[in-house]
Amino acid sequence: MKASQVWQRGSKDMTAMPPPRQRGAAKKPMWIIVLLSLVCVALIGAYAYPPRRYSACYFFASSVCTPFKDWLPTVTRRERTDEEIVSSVVMRDLLAMPMPVSKNPKIALMFLTPGSLPFEKLWEKFLQGHEGRYSIYIHASRERPVHSSSLFVGREIHSEKVVWGRISMVDAEKRLLANALEDVDNQFFVLLSDSCVPLHTFDYIYNFLMGTNVSFIDCFLDPGPHGSGRYSVEMLPEIEQRDFRKGAQWFAVTRRHALLILADHLYYNKFELYCKVCSSFIDC
Repeated sequence: MKASQVWQRGSKDMTAMPPPRQRGAAKKPMWIIVLLSLVCVALIGAYAYPPRRYSACYFFASSVCTPFKDWLPTVTRRERTDEEIVSSVVMRDLLAMPMPVSKNPKIALMFLTPGSLPFEKLWEKFLQGHEGRYSIYIHASRERPVHSSSLFVGREIHSEKVVWGRISMVDAEKRLLANALEDVDNQFFVLLSDSCVPLHTFDYIYNFLMGTNVSFIDCFLDPGPHGSGRYSVEMLPEIEQRDFRKGAQWFAVTRRHALLILADHLYYNKFELYCKVCSSFIDC
């Protein structure tokens, strides 16, 4: 059989074949529908719950946020309470007024402890020969301490139970500060634990603290659940999330800042009411 006949026969067979079925209607682009739905939900959410700060826009970049800035509803600042206004005024004036100068400035050593101080003899050696340049205050939250040094006898103040990670710890610190502030010669206030020990001589520490006008506190950013995870939007507008920090309670503060801590109710109430913590953190 000739090749031409094969080709012709094949051609005839091909022409005789029924036309291919028409493709079904094109499938709907579901991914586009899903994407548009997500965008709509995001826009509705941004309108219903706008960011409290423009820098915290819900979109991916500031250049994308800009077109929506004008139509986002304005976040109004709530009216402050009487207590908050009083607190802010008192704090402002305390920062502005001059502090009295003491002729015999002293360091207030404030011990926040559950009971006895195991290093009293070491502290006695540290303080020996410097009478009149320091004061001692002890807040014992669990049991009355048994003293091994006469320097610590009768230095206890009225104490209450303290739970770690709770506002009761702040209450104990304020209780220590209040008692220490009664002595007008106390110019620097150092919060210490039962396990703290001095690493330098008394003269070195005394001259360093009395020669500065700044306070020393612990402060760092902790993005975990026991750090920034304790932040609540109820702390606004006074406390923004970008300013929220964590730190150990131990500090060394000037008399001015000690007065500010006692005078404050605004920030204290914010933390008391809204800075909550999980039970596992309390039980640590």
